[in-house]
Amino acid sequence: MRNYNYNNNSNKHIKIGLEIHCQLTALKSKLFCSCSSDYRGKEPNSNVCPICVGLPGTLPLLNRKAVEYAIMIALSLNCSIPERLVFYRKNYFYPDLPKNFQITQYNSYEQASVGSNGYLELDYVNGNYKKIIRIRRVQLEEDPGRLVYDSVSIDRANYTLVDYNRAGVALVEIVTEPDFDSPEEVRVFLNKLASILEHLGVCNTELDGAVRCDVNVSFADNARVEIKNINSFKEVEKAIVFEITRQRSLLVRGIKVTSETRHWDDVRRITIQSRAKEEEQDYRYFPEQDIPVVYIANKVDAIKAGLPELPDEKVSRFVKEYSLPEHTAKILVNNKYLAGFFEECVKHYSNAREIANWIISDLKGYIDRDKDNIVLTRVTPRHIAELAMLIDSNKINRIMAKQIMHIMVSNGDMPSSIVQNMCIDNITSKDELREIVKKVIIEEQRAVKDAIINEKAFNYLLGKVMRYSKGRAEPTLVLELLKEMIININNKEKIINGNNTKK
Repeated sequence: MRNYNYNNNSNKHIKIGLEIHCQLTALKSKLFCSCSSDYRGKEPNSNVCPICVGLPGTLPLLNRKAVEYAIMIALSLNCSIPERLVFYRKNYFYPDLPKNFQITQYNSYEQASVGSNGYLELDYVNGNYKKIIRIRRVQLEEDPGRLVYDSVSIDRANYTLVDYNRAGVALVEIVTEPDFDSPEEVRVFLNKLASILEHLGVCNTELDGAVRCDVNVSFADNARVEIKNINSFKEVEKAIVFEITRQRSLLVRGIKVTSETRHWDDVRRITIQSRAKEEEQDYRYFPEQDIPVVYIANKVDAIKAGLPELPDEKVSRFVKEYSLPEHTAKILVNNKYLAGFFEECVKHYSNAREIANWIISDLKGYIDRDKDNIVLTRVTPRHIAELAMLIDSNKINRIMAKQIMHIMVSNGDMPSSIVQNMCIDNITSKDELREIVKKVIIEEQRAVKDAIINEKAFNYLLGKVMRYSKGRAEPTLVLELLKEMIININNKEKIINGNNTKK
């Protein structure tokens, strides 16, 4: 696929809007019944009850905690919260809807959804500006069932199976205005949203299908195309890139872009035509008579007061309290667990910058590659704090610290124990280092001459000393000795050359 620059002026007419569906995975039961909200790994259609499958005579009972979690999300997105909530029936006929309608919310003559008119501020990655993304509404609804195809691609499936285990799971839908100009902006937004959900503790975004996204894309004021069922935030950017490229290609060839719903095929990395795009009136919304109006005005202040520290607030605190660079603070805070791990480390040792650097530059890499989540069962905050302490006390250098980190991750030994068992503490004896430096100077005469006129050559000589000492030499001390000895050599040569000139 051709790579386009999505930040240039040619994209000023691109409009992208999102409909993000977030399961409230922290709940124990579904939105309108007592069935478990944890449907993953269960036999198909075993996690259901008469309410889930919409049997006649059943009545939904609203999950109070789901309402509280939805309000938390709306508040964190700076939304206006209404005095009361009203639920509606969204009517459409599709195999994953056992009732042939979905219980959701709808803003018609009044605000009936959990939140509206909110915003989220983005720090744009490749620029020095901030951007506001408007949130149209936040609404609470039930998740439909899950369709399982006999092929990896929808358009090639011979048949479709239906699993209603997911039907009725509490879902919060977040609808944005079409304020995005590029796929990259969407990625930045989704990453920030995922971090907010994680810090709120309402949704585990790492679970399969816990967050899904529908994307609306239009180009140059043409018809809007909806891409449905993108099952992870990681795939959203790829789907948008393809769709913009597809629409641009049609327009260049004089072909009209039609309003339609398309599906994202994450195997072939293409969008596939699904059906004509439904309009709002096609869903025939009307109030759900089986759920009374829910008055929440007297609860909002208490929920707001109980909100945990959100990512932007935590970044500001890390910068102020621990003197971290803003970029470092953002990387830590982006992962709620890492942020908490960092703060536990600082309780054991106060050099916050050193600790943060080791977490970001080394430990995070091990964690990201750890599919079985073993690393964090072996490495505790005390491990990282002790590693930073050994570096600050000059008992080990950074090269040795990386070796210790690897061993520490492998078997969980404390850094001090690794140093003791392997005898890899720093060589700080000047006499011992002087002998190694002499050897390097004798072997590297050309580099020594270069070092006399160019200080950068000292780095090469330092590397040689580190190799001979197996990484145990104290770099600062080695540089001091190198400069001292090379200056002496240079002075001697000047004296000899001076005497030869006199003769």
